[in-house]
Amino acid sequence: MGVLREIRDGLSAMPSETSNSTNISIEQLLEQFSSGSSRKRRGLLNAIESRADDLSLLRSQLLAPYDPEGDSWSAGWLLQVLKRHKESALVQVLSDESHGWFKAPSNADINYEPLQEYLLNESFEEADRFTSATLRKLAGAQAEARGYVYFSEVDLIPAVDLVTIDRLWVAYSQGRFGFSVQARLLASLEGRYDRLWPRIGWKQDGVWTRYPKAFDWSINAPEGHMPLINQLRGIRLMDALLSHEALIARMK
Repeated sequence: MGVLREIRDGLSAMPSETSNSTNISIEQLLEQFSSGSSRKRRGLLNAIESRADDLSLLRSQLLAPYDPEGDSWSAGWLLQVLKRHKESALVQVLSDESHGWFKAPSNADINYEPLQEYLLNESFEEADRFTSATLRKLAGAQAEARGYVYFSEVDLIPAVDLVTIDRLWVAYSQGRFGFSVQARLLASLEGRYDRLWPRIGWKQDGVWTRYPKAFDWSINAPEGHMPLINQLRGIRLMDALLSHEALIARMK
C-alpha cells in the first residue's frame, strides 16, 4: 500500500500541461503553440482559449509566426477563437485583410471571401455548399447547367483554385477537413474506397449517409468528412479529384 500511495502522490504532484500554461505569459504559451507538434498544439487548445482576453491584446502580432499563403490550422483556429470570444479584436487582427487573413488566389476570378467567412464562423454546411457550387463553376458552363461535375471535367479545374479551396478547409478545421486530408486517408487505406467511406463517415453499416441531415457539420465529424464530393457520381469523380496534380503536389 505504501508503494501505491507513493505512486499516486507522485502522479498528483505532476503539473498538468493546462496548469503550467496559467503560470506563463501568453507570448510564451503561443510560442509553444506555434512551434510544437500537432499533438502538442492540440493539448494546448483549451488553455489558450481560456485566455482569449490576453489573445485580444496582441492584435496584429498574434499571427506573426504564420504565413497567410500557407494552411496552418493554428492560425485558423486562433482566428476562430477571437471570433467566438473577442470579435472586436478580430477586426483589428484582420486589419485591411477584408477578404480574410489567408491569401486566396484564383485563376478563374473567384472571390473566396464567402468561403473563408463560413469556415471562420464554423458554418461548415454553408462552406460545403459554397465549395460544391464553386467546383461546378470551375469545371465549366456545362457542369453548372447540369448541377454536378463529370470526372472527365476535373482536369478543367485550375490548380490554383483547387489548392486555395483545400488550404482554407485545412486551415479552419484544425487540419481535419479538406481534399488533401481525404487523399491522405485514402492512401493510408491502400487506395480502397470501400474502407474510406466508413472511415470518413459517408457510409455506415453499408448504407450511404443521407445528405444533408445525416452528415455531421461540426468540427467533431470524422476526419475527412468534409468537403462532400457527391458519392452518387461514383468513385470515378472522387478519384479524379483526389488525383488532381495540384493535390498530389500538396501531398509531397
